[in-house]
Amino acid sequence: MVAKSRKEQIEEMLAEDPRDSFLLYGLAMEHLSTGAEDLALKALQNLMALQPDYPPGYLQAGQLLARLGKEPEARDVYRVGIQVAQKAGDSHAAGEMENFLSLLD
Repeated sequence: MVAKSRKEQIEEMLAEDPRDSFLLYGLAMEHLSTGAEDLALKALQNLMALQPDYPPGYLQAGQLLARLGKEPEARDVYRVGIQVAQKAGDSHAAGEMENFLSLLD
């Protein structure tokens, strides 16, 4: 029997609970770890759409967009993410995104 990859395991769990923020985030990180940046970005966009109050999605999406040379989109994502993080009381995530945003300006 062949062991399933972590990505396959996450996808199976997402089939049961497609709105699970931790699993959606994990899938995006799995795509990033294999260099599939386009799939990672789609997964992060899906995460932000389904779970708009989850700050880590904005942080990772902003970083990825900046790496892809999409600075205006990265700025927009960081700005929304900062508000989401502040509303959630996550000053650490808000501060990280503020720092990344300042590097783009």
